[in-house]
Amino acid sequence: MPYELDNRLVIGVASSAVFDLSKSHAVFEKKGEAQYRKYQRKNLNSPLEKGIAFPFIKRLLALNDLSPDPEDPLVEVVLLSQNDPDTGLRVMKTIEHYKLNMTRAIFMQGRSPYEYIPALNIALFLSAEKTHVEAAIKAGYPAGTVLDSKFDDDESDDSLRIAFDFDGVLANDESEAVMQSSGLGSFHAHEVLNATQPHNPGPLKEFFVRIARIQAVEEQYKLTHPDYSNRLRVSIVTARSAPSHERALNTLKSWGVMANDAFFLGGIEKRRVLQVLKPHIFFDDQTGHLKNTSTVVPSVHIPFGVTNQPK
Repeated sequence: MPYELDNRLVIGVASSAVFDLSKSHAVFEKKGEAQYRKYQRKNLNSPLEKGIAFPFIKRLLALNDLSPDPEDPLVEVVLLSQNDPDTGLRVMKTIEHYKLNMTRAIFMQGRSPYEYIPALNIALFLSAEKTHVEAAIKAGYPAGTVLDSKFDDDESDDSLRIAFDFDGVLANDESEAVMQSSGLGSFHAHEVLNATQPHNPGPLKEFFVRIARIQAVEEQYKLTHPDYSNRLRVSIVTARSAPSHERALNTLKSWGVMANDAFFLGGIEKRRVLQVLKPHIFFDDQTGHLKNTSTVVPSVHIPFGVTNQPK
């Protein structure tokens, strides 16, 4: 029987998102491909260091212990690599070293495998390679660039905190376009006028929905395990404020989801909230916000919409 991916949360990750490849990349840049291959073979059994998205991926995979059927996991993480299978072997051995339950991989020498996102039902593709992510977004696929960020893998903390900006990430850029072209007053007027009209989806809407399904599984698990404490927490951290908050909340309701926390900051610097919230990953479409948030939390750029068009 074919292995089904349709009913689970599938994440695609490049090795550059999960592990620190700075030393390997430096060898490739300075000495070329032949020496890079030699370096990787020499260090085959030396695990790579943890990278920015490692705590997020580790905790996401750990949620599989909630599945009623161990043979039907809630989460699947697939390695999507531009290495060939030979040079990618070190990454697979590193995955095994850290006991990450990632058994599936695609290796495509010198090419980004983002074209396989729909084939694998992937709801989020993470990479540190900006050009690969931009190509995926241009093709209409859900993708984000993992930025050089501060991150912490606290072994004593098994919770998973995920934070999203709203416009250009969960929702499309329709309202952001009004903001950019006509200013804050017109933006609020537009949102009040359309308060009951849900936004069209943005790149990570489906990822959010599938995360919400896992939260529903958590609630079911608690019915038979009353001592269980929820591990998965989802937050919205947006520059919106009243009265534009109403349409955002109505949109989430129309999708059948709701965040645990919502911060409508109205221009207050997001970094101030995020350094208290401490998400294991934060998604935003604006590099101006991410420049500051990356100093306190793992930050991912979603290069979608009007704010990412060439000026």
